[in-house]
Amino acid sequence: MAEANGPLLAGFDAGQTHTTCRLAALLPDGSWAAVAEGQGGGVSHLAADGGSARFVAAIRGSLEAALSQAGLHPNAPLAAAAIGASGIEAGSPVQQQGSALAAECLGVEAARVVVVGDERTALAGAFGGAAGILVISGTGCIALGSDGQGRSHRCGGWGWLLDGAGSAMDLGRDGLALSVQMADGRLAETALRAGLWRALGASSAQEVKAAVVTPNFGAAGFARLAPVVDLQALQGDPHAQAVIQRSAAALAAMVHTIAVRLELQEPAVCGVGGALGHLRSLQRAFSEALQQRLPGAQQQAPAGDACAGALTLAAQAALRC
Repeated sequence: MAEANGPLLAGFDAGQTHTTCRLAALLPDGSWAAVAEGQGGGVSHLAADGGSARFVAAIRGSLEAALSQAGLHPNAPLAAAAIGASGIEAGSPVQQQGSALAAECLGVEAARVVVVGDERTALAGAFGGAAGILVISGTGCIALGSDGQGRSHRCGGWGWLLDGAGSAMDLGRDGLALSVQMADGRLAETALRAGLWRALGASSAQEVKAAVVTPNFGAAGFARLAPVVDLQALQGDPHAQAVIQRSAAALAAMVHTIAVRLELQEPAVCGVGGALGHLRSLQRAFSEALQQRLPGAQQQAPAGDACAGALTLAAQAALRC
């Protein structure tokens, strides 16, 4: 990474488990050069109990770690900053709250602080402002596309209780739903049931029912079972394969919808997130479903990550002011 020979920018990727802050020097041509990186704690939805305090602690903690790595003073001034965090809807009171909190804790005027959903910083990082469609499939799922001319469209990301198709949560929940149908005789028994119950630590359908309604289970609890479904699909389990195919079709449908809305005939498509990044059967099924639904789509690796996208947005904010 380069030395900070220019106005200092900060780009944040604020996740539920940890937050990454990447510092960069703003260059005369409007681009940036990375200087250092630091880690901090995770964030929760700002409307949740303790959400504001966690947000501030994560931003300050990751920034201080990055400044320390760069050998800079803990109060080194920032020219601009951008934060991508889950649950930030454009134009919402939550976005306004996040922007105000970020400006205060970073000591940067509001006009030079950008707070958006993490899907938008990931999109900016993946395509660097060019046209493309980003699919993020992790615990949850969302897709966002840009035509490179200022228009964008988003599909999914409406919360796991309403819209989880294509996510790790959906894979785990659908697999577990099939397992209890195997247990009561509605479906023929396969290795999928035993694998899921073993991972859950359950030995009966009653124990499965009790486990999924505990307060701390939620979307993450179902998502932790997705690798079991993926493994069984790779080993030929027909029920697991059907679950994978449904999720892959849901991902392809989101990409197709965005391409139609933005009039992208042969869009570049990046698939990221824990599920698409690590579940091999889902990767393969998504590629096949995408080619069937949108033959002109070109899958590619992202040019940069969410922190890179956040720094691009920060640079734009610095140049506007």
